[in-house]
Amino acid sequence: MKESKKVVYYICDNHDWGYVSYLVWDILKEEGFLNKSAGFTFEGREVFKYSDDKNNEYYFAPTDIAICRDYPKYLPEMNKYFGDFDMSGMVTWHEGTNAPEKVITVHTIGDVSSGCYGPANPLYNHNLMHAMNEIKKEMGLADFSVVTEATHWSGVHDGKGDPELILKYPVPMVDIEVGSEPESWQNKQACRVLARSLVHIFDDDKALHNLLCVGGVHFDPNFAEAVHTEWNDGQDCFGISHIIANQWLVSGEYEGESGIKKVSDCIDSIIGGIEGIVFHDKLKGCYKDVVRSLGEKYNVPIFKHQSLRNPSQINWS
Repeated sequence: MKESKKVVYYICDNHDWGYVSYLVWDILKEEGFLNKSAGFTFEGREVFKYSDDKNNEYYFAPTDIAICRDYPKYLPEMNKYFGDFDMSGMVTWHEGTNAPEKVITVHTIGDVSSGCYGPANPLYNHNLMHAMNEIKKEMGLADFSVVTEATHWSGVHDGKGDPELILKYPVPMVDIEVGSEPESWQNKQACRVLARSLVHIFDDDKALHNLLCVGGVHFDPNFAEAVHTEWNDGQDCFGISHIIANQWLVSGEYEGESGIKKVSDCIDSIIGGIEGIVFHDKLKGCYKDVVRSLGEKYNVPIFKHQSLRNPSQINWS
């Protein structure tokens, strides 16, 4: 008998703060996922629990704001109640300059500039995004795309925040978002896709070809598309988790030994390790040197992003 798994979702249900998350909370309640109390509170708020037919447990912890906005406050009880869980996620909204509209997105947690990376689980990321894509199709939400984005953390904002707090929470975490403009934030169908996908994060346990992605833009289409790429009749898929975007390679000074150390820490945070490193072809030479060094260190192939389009031709040895 397979051991059951546990995930917690931190969801701001405050209608007067932010976007998306309170709609997701209301949908979860409407669809019956919040009918059972977990028997304890998180920062004074009742936590709810749902179990599936495989006895996997899904915990829903309501918050007054997004937890990343006050990590020192929430972290002690995150560890107290959920520190031994298999996975966690924070539901929120996405916005940003030149950010794509009509997206449902998932990204791993890390402060790239400082080199602080939270644990990442490529399999659970894959399951979540696969479920989003399937539910989206079932609901006929054709104008929305399910994508991943570069690793980042919103716990550092307005020049304040301690990125090393990321390292004090041992559970893999992702931000789960709808973006990136007001019309999308208010789209209840998109929020329903997100809500329903949350209880499918443990659906599959197949082996993936885990990658570290380096370079490119924040929503790089090459890495986003790789999430949904399958070959060998669906038996093989990429495992996409941490993505180090070019802008933070530069700001984080990822050249030379410093870059090797930071990217090594990133790789070591990926559960199951990696089978390869894929880099964007427009990466500057100094960062390509770092990638080459890491390929040798971890004894894995390195290849350009164009190879993602022909996965059956990748030499994994």
